[in-house]
Amino acid sequence: MINVSQKKLNSLRNNFTGKKIAVIGDLMLDCYFRGAVKRISPEAPVPVVEVDNEFYRFGGAMNVAYNISTLGGIPITYGIIGNDNDGIIFKKLLAEKNITDKGIIIDSKRPTTTKTRVIANNQHVVRIDKEDTSEISRQTEKKIINLLRKEINKLDAVILEDYNKGVMTESLIQEVIELAKRFKKVITVDPKFHNFFSYQNVTVFKPNRKETEDALGIRINKAQDISKAGQQLLEKINCKYALLTLGEQGIALFEKGKPERRVPTIARQVADVSGAGDTVISTLTIALSAGAEIFDATYLANYAGGLVCQEVGIVPIELNNLFSAVTKELK
Repeated sequence: MINVSQKKLNSLRNNFTGKKIAVIGDLMLDCYFRGAVKRISPEAPVPVVEVDNEFYRFGGAMNVAYNISTLGGIPITYGIIGNDNDGIIFKKLLAEKNITDKGIIIDSKRPTTTKTRVIANNQHVVRIDKEDTSEISRQTEKKIINLLRKEINKLDAVILEDYNKGVMTESLIQEVIELAKRFKKVITVDPKFHNFFSYQNVTVFKPNRKETEDALGIRINKAQDISKAGQQLLEKINCKYALLTLGEQGIALFEKGKPERRVPTIARQVADVSGAGDTVISTLTIALSAGAEIFDATYLANYAGGLVCQEVGIVPIELNNLFSAVTKELK
């Protein structure tokens, strides 16, 4: 349980507003086609989906940025989109949500990473991915660094959001961390398998169970496995804090020289876990920027992740919803 007074909680909530946070990583567009199946195609033995609703959402690192925005912060997103129709839709969404595009680079040689989901009769039928996962060029890396350098002095924190789609190269990771540390910024990381160990000397390193198992070559089943994995993360990444997310088992928090702490998951009716990790890293980062102690920030992040799991589809956490729910929990 979070150990703060209502007065301190209100103060923390107010401090969320206006925090400027960079989100660097793989930007995505999520497209949804919803409809009904009433017949089989005469061309092949496949269902014909008669679409009655088509809509778009932010995905990947852009969903992290959107969560920062709905939590009262000001996100500046750094990444790549293509010079294509999906890129046009992406920029239109940015304008609708009043999120700046000044850190976004258009690369005509790459498509906008897009995941299209076809849902028929409330059943997810197929997902179609459009992407180029090759590493971005050195020239594009330099563009990102130069754009970040212009804003670094005004930022409160930097989030590195890796989906292994090519933006987070080893050299870009190292340069971003070096720049952020030079300006004494909070640096949080949501890693994937590639370049897992490149995120050295950051503030918070937040892998999930599977990512940690794959990177460390171990299996995490028992409590002692969790503890051992957390200590290895602290040693190998040399981070200030390691957060190991464990799904229904909550989050294990590790800090050098201090006992392991656990933040349990609060029992909820889970509808969809999509996007929960994005919500966790967003809430954690803005809470730390607002002055929260690491355990309280982790508690809020875990709570926020649980709230969005009650919704169908990828939805962001809202500032008022989060603090209203936590206030009720404290009573």
